[in-house]
Amino acid sequence: MSRCLCTGAVLRCSFGLAPAVFSALPAPRVLIGGRPAGVLTDAAPLVNLPPFGLCQSPANPAVAAATAAALGVLTPMPCLPAPAGPWLLPSPAVLIGGRPAVTDGSAVLCAWGGQITVQFAGQAGVELSGAAP
Repeated sequence: MSRCLCTGAVLRCSFGLAPAVFSALPAPRVLIGGRPAGVLTDAAPLVNLPPFGLCQSPANPAVAAATAAALGVLTPMPCLPAPAGPWLLPSPAVLIGGRPAVTDGSAVLCAWGGQITVQFAGQAGVELSGAAP
């Protein structure tokens, strides 16, 4: 069973060097443990997805430029998430405000080649049956 993603969830990017904390918009939402639950469209950089410390993706233009200036030595640069779309694998069975809920099995792809995944859903009490694995 999956758990619904809430504000306070811990996320990780495959090219980021630090975890980050997810934030669902506080618009009229379902609250789980007093925290807004996330939906498919909660993938805005800096609003929902904060920076993951330093980025080490060679596809990131800032990393590529710094690496070139360092004569080919990979040089991580500050992360600025660049989601390449909404969350993947949201719950097909649970809708919040008409949008699929995001679960701990969901992910977001970054335009720089990384994959943002969930380490902790932000809550441990509500499991969703029929949600994506």
